[in-house]
Amino acid sequence: MGDRLTLPDWNSLANLDDDALPLLSSALLIAHDEYPQLDAAQYDALVQSHANHLRTEVDSIELWPLKMAAINRHLFDELGYAGDHDEYYDPRNSYLNQVFERRRGNPISLALVQMEVARRLGVPLDGVSFPGHFLVRLPVDDGLLVMDPFNGGRPLGVDELRERARTHLGGQIPDDRVLLQILDPAPHRAILVRILRNLQSAYAEREQWDRAARSADRVLKLVPDQPEALRDRGLAYQQLDYRSGARQDLSRYLQLNPEADDVAAVRERLIELNTQPQRMH
Repeated sequence: MGDRLTLPDWNSLANLDDDALPLLSSALLIAHDEYPQLDAAQYDALVQSHANHLRTEVDSIELWPLKMAAINRHLFDELGYAGDHDEYYDPRNSYLNQVFERRRGNPISLALVQMEVARRLGVPLDGVSFPGHFLVRLPVDDGLLVMDPFNGGRPLGVDELRERARTHLGGQIPDDRVLLQILDPAPHRAILVRILRNLQSAYAEREQWDRAARSADRVLKLVPDQPEALRDRGLAYQQLDYRSGARQDLSRYLQLNPEADDVAAVRERLIELNTQPQRMH
């Protein structure tokens, strides 16, 4: 097994090259905010047990798509990992420890499970920040095998990919060049940011402003001065009556993003912050 998996430090992540960002331990670091007692080594060992179970079978298979089919069959059919269609926006679907415990997740967390197991078996599976649902991709001789982790790792044909993308591109059907750009591998940092933005959105919807602020703050640990995270943290700070933090974040957002669609709305929030009386606690 080697060394026990330990969690990285938030302050170190911004300085790491993208290729050096450890995906599993960083995703568990996100979960550690909500579940401070989690044991990262326990989940690392679980992933390794999934891979060990499959190793003999996968090593005996020559073709990448068939290797991947064996991995998907074990994860989704035998172990029962599945997309949480009933409570899609449940924050637990973004916390990797809970995905391992409940065998339920959203597209990006299930993709992480797939990727970690596949990579330990020598299968070069990458994530894809596809608009809408996160996907995974595997290079094959004649192109790419693209799969949907939220639906059991089902392979997706090019026509379905074009149609899925079209709904997020203003109705435009992407040509081959645009589609290939969309299907570029997602860098590890982008994957972690997408997890955190999902959490921020879920907590804002629930008006859990402390957790929404925390999620946006973690994005800023990974990508300092990320405009949307500054805005979202500032708006959460306003709800928490942390006036100086809200003013600083929202002002910085306008400075970085002066042409944003929501500039007028953010300016209104800043006016409110400067004119409303302080709430009593």
